[in-house]
Amino acid sequence: CDEIKSLITKGCTKAKIENPRGSTSINKNKPVTNRKKDIAEKLKPDQITQIQPQKLTLNLRSGEAQTFKLKFKRAEDYPIDLYYLMDLSFSMKDDLENVKNLGTDLMREMMEVTSDFKIGFGSFVEKTVMPYISTTPARLLNPCTSTSTSTNTNTDNCTSPFSYKNVLKLTENGEEFNSLVSKQQISGNLDSPEGGFDAIMQVAVCGDAIGWRNVTRLLVFSTDAGFHFAGDGKLGGIVLPNDGKCHLENNMYTMSHYYDYPSIAHLVQKLSDNNIQTIFAVTEEFQPVYKELKNLIPKSAVGTLSSNSSNVIKLIIDSYNSLSSEVILENGKLPEGVSITYKSICKNGWVGTGENGRKCSNISIGDEVSFEIAIKSENCPPQGKSETITIKPLGFTENVEIILNFICECECSKDGKPLSEMCHNGNGTFECGACRCNEGRIGRLCECSTDEVRSDDLDANCRKDNGTDICSNNGDCVCGTCECKKRENPEERYSGKFCECDNFNCDRSNNKLCGGHGRCECRVCICDANYTGSACDCSLDTSTCLAANKQICNGRGTCECGVCKCTNPKFQGPTCEICPTCPGVCCPAGPDIIPIVAGVVAGIVLIGLALLLIWKLLMIIHDRREFAKFEKEKMNAKWDTVRPKWHTIPYRVHYF
Repeated sequence: CDEIKSLITKGCTKAKIENPRGSTSINKNKPVTNRKKDIAEKLKPDQITQIQPQKLTLNLRSGEAQTFKLKFKRAEDYPIDLYYLMDLSFSMKDDLENVKNLGTDLMREMMEVTSDFKIGFGSFVEKTVMPYISTTPARLLNPCTSTSTSTNTNTDNCTSPFSYKNVLKLTENGEEFNSLVSKQQISGNLDSPEGGFDAIMQVAVCGDAIGWRNVTRLLVFSTDAGFHFAGDGKLGGIVLPNDGKCHLENNMYTMSHYYDYPSIAHLVQKLSDNNIQTIFAVTEEFQPVYKELKNLIPKSAVGTLSSNSSNVIKLIIDSYNSLSSEVILENGKLPEGVSITYKSICKNGWVGTGENGRKCSNISIGDEVSFEIAIKSENCPPQGKSETITIKPLGFTENVEIILNFICECECSKDGKPLSEMCHNGNGTFECGACRCNEGRIGRLCECSTDEVRSDDLDANCRKDNGTDICSNNGDCVCGTCECKKRENPEERYSGKFCECDNFNCDRSNNKLCGGHGRCECRVCICDANYTGSACDCSLDTSTCLAANKQICNGRGTCECGVCKCTNPKFQGPTCEICPTCPGVCCPAGPDIIPIVAGVVAGIVLIGLALLLIWKLLMIIHDRREFAKFEKEKMNAKWDTVRPKWHTIPYRVHYF
């Protein structure tokens, strides 16, 4: 048993390799029901299908998930059972009056939702022991004989305290509901929290007495107080945990004095097992408490009950619509090593994954949604036996049965040879190229006794880093310890806990292991002094890099592995001493650049100065000529001013 690639490497041909795959088959696939309420034909509850398929078989190979699709469609005119469980402690006196006509009124309203509706009634007060009630004879007969509150007077006629009473089994007769509820009387107790959890447990588990059908089951829990839960029974000396079983005699719960209140988790389990959806109809004061309780109970709702229960019908209708518009899938307990994931494809194309993959919301009657479910097994159960799990929508009686078969063997195991000599003198069955050891023997060849070695998987001790290769394919696993193979060359050997090391598979240089300058240890070269590198081919000796001037690489490079690497590109050679372009090496001296540049610059400056001086000289000569001309004409102007006016002639004076 190994990976395909490894088997081929070991010489197995593909034709002889068995590789069984998982599969999914549908055993029961009844289509979901398309039903209309106005059609005359009425179907029985067991004739209505809302989830498809109903039964599958999965063949699971370890590590390989099998995926299938479930379809859910909310059927129209689906039957409903509703059980009204009411607190009849004294504070609910005015509420009882409004509930007396609930049967016919609620029946009329629910006919808009379904044509098949049944209603029942039950009541509860408290455990019939101290300190929950008064145990004096008078108050056991009538707990309202003394004024425990300002509104409770001696004239009140109350019935004896009780824990839970099933007043009316589920019925289609609304008038019968009204009649029996009208006969009910208020009772009383001493403390504020009530014993409602005892009543809920009995309603959930006493299916025959209540009359539950395999339809939508609604439990309306009506109260104006809090609740006792597991542990509170110790106040009355009751220490036995609630057993979650039905204890009704003549429709009365008879073991309230014997068993403690149930825990919330216990209630959640029983309500879920019996597909009961709970509606908490409580007064405004206790809304926060019951909203926290709702978060712990799947498929439950909380509604605000008016002080006298006058709005109870609207509360029930609204809560039912809220509960029925959401579908949540849950699965039963999974076998060890089996996991399940959900993906929901809901209304309007919304896709949910993770925890949201279990549910779809805002589903109307007639809407169809689907779920993609993947089941995966990580290992084989003992003896590879089949397991059965169920998946169901919370609050619905239908479920999907899934049979899990585990692929733990190959076909070749059928041809196994018991007591084979290949399995250490007949200590096992040789099948599929390997030994299946007899009881008390372990090891690849059944060579070990369980009395000597204690391990379920000896080979696991011989696999490095949880790999597939046993002893790195360089040895044999003997009773959980690697024994390394021998080489033809006695100088070559395997070593290490998993035979993962050897002394002959290191890097080579010049066709020599570790360059002849080191030793091979666990496939790594350990170099001699003055050598380094993966193949010990790098010498740290610098004597071969010394130039004639005793400098390493002539001061023009670095010595690496005994060879000069010249850093100045002008120099070359084994010690960076050769410079073909340097002066005096077989070529004329080149021009001195600096004097040439200086001469050119100086010439340019001198020529500029000369030109400037010539220009200045010319300007001076020009100015002198102009000045002389000016003086001459000035003298002429003075001579003309002494002549008579009639001898005056025009003239022009030029100024420079």
